Amino acid sequence: MSKYPLDRLVEIMDKLLSPDGCPWDREQTHASLTRYLIEEAYEVVDAVWANDMEKLKEELGDVLLQVVFHSALAKREQAFDINDVIEGVSEKMIRRHPHVFGSLALSTSSEVLDRWEGFKEKEGKKRVLEGIPKSLPALMRAEKLQAKAARVGFDWPDVEGALEKVAEEIRELAEAKRPESVASEMGDILFAVVNVARFLGVDPEEALQKTNDKFEKRFNYIEDQLRRQGKTWGEMSLEELDQLWEKAKHQVFEEEV
Repeated sequence: MSKYPLDRLVEIMDKLLSPDGCPWDREQTHASLTRYLIEEAYEVVDAVWANDMEKLKEELGDVLLQVVFHSALAKREQAFDINDVIEGVSEKMIRRHPHVFGSLALSTSSEVLDRWEGFKEKEGKKRVLEGIPKSLPALMRAEKLQAKAARVGFDWPDVEGALEKVAEEIRELAEAKRPESVASEMGDILFAVVNVARFLGVDPEEALQKTNDKFEKRFNYIEDQLRRQGKTWGEMSLEELDQLWEKAKHQVFEEEV
């Protein structure tokens, strides 16, 4: 095995972007590639959730390819290259871990988190919430915003306050009349629910995805039952569908157990 296997991938990408390389690759830009980076990242998450190490290895390779692709484009633009990327992140990791690479004494993860914002301030960060991507999925962004605010003391003392806030927002939604007010209050409810999840140590994005999967399995069960009975959705009453839903809940639960 090569001591520096990344070099081979960099050389392959340089070839693909050369005048006699791949026409599709040569047409790409940083902007056109963003969708693929996002897709590949989600596929990594799927592999992690499935606990499929072979798939995880493959998907991490696809993410690495995107990093190399962007770096190659930047090199073509004389902005930076893959070595600059690696050097930059290496220096950042050392800078943000003085308790490992320096003399600072920190022994627990909570102590590290307490000092984390200070490490970043030394890098020029001027605002507590700076650096959270606006393109993140809304639930993930909400959790990150809340977590960063909590690190500087802007937080409920316990989960009870967060739960009361959810109830308050639900009441405000019930009282909202104008469409824009309804949308605003719905957003406030979701934000408040994320806060509760954070207090309980639940990843809201992962929790909702698992519920999405559960709903899909139960819905598919109902669809299978309709096909066995030779019926269509329109031929079933809401009461009959509800009965199938209850059966689906037990069936899917038994399969998951």
